[in-house]
Amino acid sequence: MLKFVKHNMETISGVEIYPIISLLIFFIFFVGLYSWVYTYKKDKINEMSNIPFTEGNENGATNN
Repeated sequence: MLKFVKHNMETISGVEIYPIISLLIFFIFFVGLYSWVYTYKKDKINEMSNIPFTEGNENGATNN
């Protein structure tokens, strides 16, 4: 099965650039995600981590 796919991929001109492009997209995405998480404000992280412990929710019900 793989030899059929490999043969078809070899006949496409310029196909060797696609693995490089996909690696660059993968790398840039995770570098961007890391920089976004690293620069996120600590106060906002603490505020979001305390959301489950708030007394009320959007429906007006309270936790007992």
